[in-house]
Amino acid sequence: MSSTSASPPEEPLRLPDTAQGFLAWLAVEKGYAQATLAAYESDLQYFEQHLKSRGRSLASPRDITRRDIQGFLAEQHRAKQAKTSMSRRLSCLRGFFKHLIRRGVIAKSPTDGLSNPKLSKPHPKSLNVDQAFALLDSPASQPGDPEALRDAALAELLYGSGLRVSEALGLTLNDVDLSARIARVTGKGSKQRLAPLSDTGADALKAYLAVRHAFSPEPAEQAIFLGQRGKPLQRRQANRILEALSAKAGLPTAISPHVLRHSFASHMLQSGADMRAVQELLGHSRLSTTQRYTHLNLAQLTQSYDKAHPRSKGMGEKKEEE
Repeated sequence: MSSTSASPPEEPLRLPDTAQGFLAWLAVEKGYAQATLAAYESDLQYFEQHLKSRGRSLASPRDITRRDIQGFLAEQHRAKQAKTSMSRRLSCLRGFFKHLIRRGVIAKSPTDGLSNPKLSKPHPKSLNVDQAFALLDSPASQPGDPEALRDAALAELLYGSGLRVSEALGLTLNDVDLSARIARVTGKGSKQRLAPLSDTGADALKAYLAVRHAFSPEPAEQAIFLGQRGKPLQRRQANRILEALSAKAGLPTAISPHVLRHSFASHMLQSGADMRAVQELLGHSRLSTTQRYTHLNLAQLTQSYDKAHPRSKGMGEKKEEE
């Protein structure tokens, strides 16, 4: 049985010079990470395998047609490849042919007019209020311990201020004003915003900063959250901290830092906060991104309707009672 492009070649294909040149350009000119380059190389090998089964090759890009790429995607779909993988492979091919157009090798890309597979957008996962409080209270049994105080302050900022983990880890000593309970946050695209600190968040941060020196940072180190040897805390370490807090709180699954941000947004909106205000607090550039957090369950919607709508049965009964 012949192999298909849905499964990797038994032996890695040596890519033609056209593809090798594209990967070299991504590495040198674009500065792509090694992991991304490896993924793109794999994607090109998948496509080359598909082309070879049809007597074509990336070595002759002028011969490659839109039908070749459609066939490749159809084969991937039949093999039940993840839509995210298919989208990345199509993006890789778009980049490859665009590179060849810039070099004058081809005049038009065979990917023109092809759309990425439509990806589902599940609602963001979030905790309920009791779970969030259980997680935030979990480090409290170790008063005075620098790591416990650091972990508590980090969790409070992620939930109490709705920060992205990159924003929390990027905070410096000059970014926080505890007296005003404000943090200057640098978000996506280096955009800055002011994020209010909750009372418990400010208190947790103050307690941690009092023992921050225990991590032995260099005098010039300005990062608030520190890890081993006084170096800035890394994202992977932050993930492990939240996993440990989740286990200690008895939560059914490990919680990522982003789940606390989701929980902040959901709880704010469910408590009646203005959506545009939440948009500003989260640092979203588009309101549609914030609207993803409005996934109240049917029981909540029905209850709100019965309490508020003049045509609802519950409202009518209330009027009769009055």
